[in-house]
Amino acid sequence: MDAYIVFAFPVFGLMILAEAVLGLRAGRANYRLNDTISNVSQGLLNQITLGFTNLLLLGLYALVYARLGGSAPAALARLWDAWYGWPLAIVLVDFCGYWAHRCSHHVAVLWAAHVVHHQSQTFNFSTALRQESAFPILGGLFYAPLALLGLPPQMFALAWMVVLLYQVWIHTELVGNLGWFDRVFASPSNHRVHHALNDCYIDRNFGGLLIVWDRIFGTFTPEGEEACLYGTRPLLNSWDPLWANAIVYGKLLQDAWHARRWSDKLRVWFMPPGWRPADVAQRFPRPPFSLAEVRRFDPPLGRTARLAGVAQFLLCVLLCSAFLWYGRELGMARQALIVAALSVGLWLCGALLQGRMGIRTVLLADAALAVAAYLAR
Repeated sequence: MDAYIVFAFPVFGLMILAEAVLGLRAGRANYRLNDTISNVSQGLLNQITLGFTNLLLLGLYALVYARLGGSAPAALARLWDAWYGWPLAIVLVDFCGYWAHRCSHHVAVLWAAHVVHHQSQTFNFSTALRQESAFPILGGLFYAPLALLGLPPQMFALAWMVVLLYQVWIHTELVGNLGWFDRVFASPSNHRVHHALNDCYIDRNFGGLLIVWDRIFGTFTPEGEEACLYGTRPLLNSWDPLWANAIVYGKLLQDAWHARRWSDKLRVWFMPPGWRPADVAQRFPRPPFSLAEVRRFDPPLGRTARLAGVAQFLLCVLLCSAFLWYGRELGMARQALIVAALSVGLWLCGALLQGRMGIRTVLLADAALAVAAYLAR
């Protein structure tokens, strides 16, 4: 469990507050309370589950390195000790990340994991925190070739973190075109295109740190005059963090179950997102996506319920922070139990903000979770 991330929470909070204030001064209300809480809740869910999913990302990398990294030529081993070893490691991690990201938009099972990051209909710093919880499980294989080049696991982990943290600042609408910078690096303008629903922007600009990969491999599109609309096809229309992670997997399972041909039951998972076997699409049609019908999801909620939602969210932040700080002292079974309880707490927050559950019911559920946690000591 990585306790250091707790120190980053106030930094992220100040970044979000600063962007919200600057947006209001510029006449752009780029934050909504319910959407922001939903985004950050996904970030918390991601962090409390990383103790398990990172075992598969970093653990897989370390395993490949232990088995095959030693066979790398001696010249490569010396390369990582040179002054240019670190910059090269970051560039190579970003290159592998480009392909992992690109494939996550073109392979259904990978998209099912990555979709969480794209579900918000706003584009701001809180969107950057809306991280998927399952993708590290599936994305680790894309970085395994670096182990064959002898890149030490510690260098890989830090380079991967550098590329990930860089991407926080490019999630904003307050920064316009940056000229030459946009032609080399991933930037807010480039990344707005990536998150956009518009037909002219869909599935473009996958670079995390460098945008030159998109230029080289033909996936680059500059931001044009058409305003970006954000979200997924179809829209999530929910503040439920657990449903957000499960929705696409559920649809894939349904199509695989109903498909008559065994080959289609398998193809469902590896074809592009949206592909469906012909017999399934005929028997269980889904309405086509229409950009003209996109509406911002914002269910009405009374002031008291909003305040209760904020209180529930702050309680979850506090408890998640405590878990990230002290979690390493617990056994795996107790960690899993606490993660389950915290996940339910975040789910309750979403249910409260969506008006699907009353304040009294949420309080009773919180009390039950507290009793369960106490009995599991």
